[in-house]
Amino acid sequence: MKCALVTGSAGFIGHQVVKQLLAGGVEVVGVDNVNDAYDQSIKAHRQADLEGEAGYTFYEADIENLYDLKPVFGNHQFDTIFNLAARAGVRYSIENPHVYLQSNAQGALNLLELMNQNGCNKIVQASTSSLYAGQPMPFHEDQPVEQPLSPYAASKKAAEVMAYTYHHLYDIDVTILRYFTVYGPAGRPDMAPFRFIKWIQEGTPITVFGDGKQTRDFTYVDDIARGTLLAAKPLGHTVINLGGGKTPITLLDFIGKIEDRLGKKAEIIWEKMGASEMMDTSANIQKAKDVLDWEPEVDIDEGLDRTVEWYLENLDWASKVKL
Repeated sequence: MKCALVTGSAGFIGHQVVKQLLAGGVEVVGVDNVNDAYDQSIKAHRQADLEGEAGYTFYEADIENLYDLKPVFGNHQFDTIFNLAARAGVRYSIENPHVYLQSNAQGALNLLELMNQNGCNKIVQASTSSLYAGQPMPFHEDQPVEQPLSPYAASKKAAEVMAYTYHHLYDIDVTILRYFTVYGPAGRPDMAPFRFIKWIQEGTPITVFGDGKQTRDFTYVDDIARGTLLAAKPLGHTVINLGGGKTPITLLDFIGKIEDRLGKKAEIIWEKMGASEMMDTSANIQKAKDVLDWEPEVDIDEGLDRTVEWYLENLDWASKVKL
């Protein structure tokens, strides 16, 4: 790989993918619309970490807009596209489904069309474990994913299907990665790990939807990025889970681990779980082991050590992040 396009390069996973690509000597073009879907100070922090890096070029552009993307493809010849740009979040997708379809489905279509026009033959498309709703665990890639519970999940399914169509019509090499609950330093402030750390540290009651016994297969962001890079090799068309792959933990146990690291107890406000929420997630990652020679290296305890440490080191501004 000589030159890669990373969409969502100011995002949580995209930022780490860019860093690992640059470390491997790959020229990287980043695209991000730097929207206000969540507090932009987090995106600015990630952007500052990449500024001035040799081999990195950034475009502030929106993948929803085909005309934003055309100059990017016109100025560079890409070996691989990592499509990590997306509107994420289950609950907000119910309030504003149109923006999710535009970003996650139309954006993927724009990239696939420009790939076909410009001779780029490999895309790694980020997807979600949310598609496995209602399936027996641990979730594996051959299960039917025809009953998405939210517009977010439905829009990700649309991107998966469109990518298959372009593989069928134009022989574009497609790897779909279904990520499982990613956490780590500089994480999204709309997700539970960042929120819980912030709230517990400042003594604000934390909101938990459901009874706290729901489980998640938490996966550290560095491991996710490493698996994403490995997925760039030729594979034809395939779907691969990237998840913790061990024993998922309950939300209450996750909160307890944060409490231990901060030396503070959380006050919990209980709210009803929404109809779009999944009770449990658990990844079968055997295919990732077999095809990518990948499995997580950072367990939940080490990952939380790093995440809490990052938050405390950046407390002056991170504590002011709007949730």
